[in-house]
Amino acid sequence: MFTGIVTDIGTIIELEQQGDLRARIRTGYDTSGIDIGASIASDGVCLTVIALGDDCYDVQISAETVSKTNLDGWKVGSRVNLERALKVGDELGGHIVSGHVDGVAEIVAMAEEGDSTRVTLRAPKDLARFIAPKGSVALNGTSLTVNDVDGCDFGINFIPHTKEVTTWGAAKVGDRVNLEIDTLARYVARLAEVS
Repeated sequence: MFTGIVTDIGTIIELEQQGDLRARIRTGYDTSGIDIGASIASDGVCLTVIALGDDCYDVQISAETVSKTNLDGWKVGSRVNLERALKVGDELGGHIVSGHVDGVAEIVAMAEEGDSTRVTLRAPKDLARFIAPKGSVALNGTSLTVNDVDGCDFGINFIPHTKEVTTWGAAKVGDRVNLEIDTLARYVARLAEVS
């Protein structure tokens, strides 16, 4: 489990197709404190550490995961939002995030509003019903509050701090973004279906 509070920006330093996709990610994390088998959310995707280096770690990504996320767009040099898994007693600063991406949204508009950036994204139609104004979503692993919803489009505001400590400062129209809907929204919708 994660909170959607990004704690490092990693860089993809190696990609290799070995049946599954293997990626090496450079990190600012102290890798001596990471265990083989640990879960690290990378752009919101929960990935398992399979090897460690002094300033990097390797993950193996199944074809299924690649097909359901934006990881097919990773290249050597790509920067990715990172978050280590929650430990008992950690502060829950965002919202409960599983690292199981539901689909890919697309940035369709951006505009500056004061010091913040207003971003409009388009969700896949089957996921749009789970997104509500003032609800939570995780986008590329970042816990965010939805401002408004119009059909499949929804708006988010990024404050300068978020743009500085995540990859959101480099976002642009047309970017594909990993979307994880709020777990509570999923359960509420399921309960409404069976009632």
